[in-house]
Amino acid sequence: MIFDVSDLENQEKYRLLNGGVTPRPIAWVSTRSSDNIDNLAPYSFFTVASCNPPVLLYTQVNPRTGVQKDTLRNLIETGECVVNIVNAALLEKMSLTSTTLNMDESEFDFADVSHCASDKVQPRSVKDSPIRYECTLREVISISDLPMGGTVVLLDVKSIYVQDDLYENGIINQQLIDSVGKMGGDHYSLISECVELKRP
Repeated sequence: MIFDVSDLENQEKYRLLNGGVTPRPIAWVSTRSSDNIDNLAPYSFFTVASCNPPVLLYTQVNPRTGVQKDTLRNLIETGECVVNIVNAALLEKMSLTSTTLNMDESEFDFADVSHCASDKVQPRSVKDSPIRYECTLREVISISDLPMGGTVVLLDVKSIYVQDDLYENGIINQQLIDSVGKMGGDHYSLISECVELKRP
């Protein structure tokens, strides 16, 4: 089948992009509002944008309501966040934090997510996350202001936490992270096997 995107409704375009670009890593982003409310939300359009300087990238798909999401609003107001990596043990709590809460409610409390102080930024870190990137806001790029348009967020990495038993011989042991990937719809992928293939 060939789909001409000019003939598609927004939701059809979303399903074809969301269901084909998989599995996607999940940025579980914690922020703090200017009123000291701690926010925690997952974003599955997420990757590394640069290693020198170290920059992460996530994209917010604009809500159909047109109301700005707490994460981006907090980032613009305070300039800080933590990107927490999700493993299988955190999957259900991560999913709970995708719910819509009032601005004065914390997803940490709602989903009973254990937290700890971060090293270089004010927002809380997810205590049980195996890898955490403490970041400051570098740039916000609006691809489209339309509903379901994209807002790209670039984050400068200031500090990296790696769980002790994951770090071996200068690298992160991929098998032990037990990473979760986002598939289309309500589906996730779990790491059952990690295959090594030497580059030519």
